[in-house]
Amino acid sequence: MGFVRSLCSFIVFFSCLVSAFGQGTRIGFYSTTCPNAETIVRTTVTSHFGSDPTVAPGLLRMHNHDCFVEGCDGSVLISGPNTERTAGANFNLRGFEVIDDAKRQLEVACPGVVSCADILALAARDSITLTKGQSWQVPTGRRDGRVSLATNVNNLPSPSDSFAIQQRKFAAFRLNTRDLVALVGGHTIGTAACGFFTNRIFNSTGNTADPTMDQTFVPQLQRLCPQNGDASRRVDLDAGSGNTFDTSFFNNLSRGRGILQSDHVLWTTPATRSIVQEFMASRANFNAQFARSMVKMSNIGVKTGANGEIRRVCSAVN
Repeated sequence: MGFVRSLCSFIVFFSCLVSAFGQGTRIGFYSTTCPNAETIVRTTVTSHFGSDPTVAPGLLRMHNHDCFVEGCDGSVLISGPNTERTAGANFNLRGFEVIDDAKRQLEVACPGVVSCADILALAARDSITLTKGQSWQVPTGRRDGRVSLATNVNNLPSPSDSFAIQQRKFAAFRLNTRDLVALVGGHTIGTAACGFFTNRIFNSTGNTADPTMDQTFVPQLQRLCPQNGDASRRVDLDAGSGNTFDTSFFNNLSRGRGILQSDHVLWTTPATRSIVQEFMASRANFNAQFARSMVKMSNIGVKTGANGEIRRVCSAVN
């Protein structure tokens, strides 16, 4: 009975969350206009994942970057000079070919119906399930934005951010501390370039720069990312479990094995340590909170009606 009550409470909470933050989105938005939309996206993501599993964290990151700039409107997908894609923080985004592939198929099945913004939100969810995370229902009904400017990419979370700065950036979008920890927990899949953390494993004399890190782990990172080596080389953010959506990331934080400074501070900050400990102890709690937080994030600045369009191709406005 306790489990049933908890499940019912989660369903009620989820429904209220969609209502409160949905801004025009709803579950099953395409149920009559394009009933196979989610299946087409899922099948496309699965196909690309089969040949290149790294598209999963790529799509998740792309969705996050889209939502934090101009809202979740697919503006990050637009290509061309001075678009969001050209901003330094977006140089390494990947998975565009997956979204383009899904859009081509959807335009055959349901021309002019499914937005690129919705395709990206669904693809991010499907990436989590493909890496053994828990699925959730994605509210849809977003329209695509018409503006994409590199100069607008100025408030994305940074690998060097303190907790206070991260908190401010997330709070600007009505995301609270639990949302912050859960969403950063998406780093359980994916990688970071050496250049984002070599300052933590070397100082000017070549010795360890950050004594708060696990000193048995530092030599491993130094071998992967030698001083004055290739700064673009990528390393798993969740050492030992970088391809599986699980709670290993939080366990690594507790051991001083958080690679990015912005991740590491979630353990050293009392306000977030207790949440990290909760997620370490319960994968179910982490999965449930991640789903709730993704729904909240995916409804940031959603465009509806005349405020957006349904692009014919995701890389260009109509």
